[in-house]
Amino acid sequence: MVQAIVFLPLLGAILAGLIALFGAHARNPSGDEVEHHGDHGHGDAHASAAHDDHGHDDHGHDDHGPVEPPAAGSRGAELITTALLFVSAALSWMTLVDVGFMHHDMRIPLLPWILSGDLQVYWTLRVDTLTAVMLVVVTTVSSLVHLYSIGYMDEDPYRPRFFGYLSLFTFAMLMLVTADNLVQLFFGWEGVGLASYLLIGFWYQKPSANAAAIKAFVVNRVGDFGFALGIFAIFMLTSSTDFETIFHAAPSLTGKTIDFLGWHADALTLTCLLLFMGAMGK
Repeated sequence: MVQAIVFLPLLGAILAGLIALFGAHARNPSGDEVEHHGDHGHGDAHASAAHDDHGHDDHGHDDHGPVEPPAAGSRGAELITTALLFVSAALSWMTLVDVGFMHHDMRIPLLPWILSGDLQVYWTLRVDTLTAVMLVVVTTVSSLVHLYSIGYMDEDPYRPRFFGYLSLFTFAMLMLVTADNLVQLFFGWEGVGLASYLLIGFWYQKPSANAAAIKAFVVNRVGDFGFALGIFAIFMLTSSTDFETIFHAAPSLTGKTIDFLGWHADALTLTCLLLFMGAMGK
């Protein structure tokens, strides 16, 4: 059930992406660039509606309607991604009851990921009470955003691409909240940043959308630099990135120092500040 919650949005993103590719080819088989007219101010607003707050534009629709016909299969992309999100949301509520109220915590190993010396990273889904709550929040909000976007994006010729980005955003957030180790969490973290960039710059013909997307991308990278350093510090101190190992080793780190740029910093304080830098950037 947890696997379905996490991977159904990814399936929707892949299907919507394929529909967008086939629709673009059907619209323009020669591959020549299509000239765009009008000023559709969707990109930033949709990124804001899709769980991010980097949007810098208004919701202005072009009074003359879209210049291009909608991509073939646009309605199918909308229905597929939205239906999969609602299924994922329903399963999330069931998981909340099972884990949050019945206290049946779960750790679901999927596959080995990185096996290099002391660095042993396995792709595992971890579901405890906090994760169950976040699963409900992410899938419920995202499913409602998908549903709202069906009407809001009705006149947009690139709906499959938008819904693909939206489902990819959801998948990245689910990977983040179900991570069992810091490396897997960082993967979801970066996926959220990528999807945010794609949604903010959805109308890439607009200079304002491009500028906003680049600004969000750069700010995220600054925060990720600190977050990555925090992960490196934790691995140096505990020889692990697994949450269980880190939590058990945390009390023994009291009083330890790290030589950081000539400064003998308290290990716990410095590590937490670096992780907090990543959160601030996000």
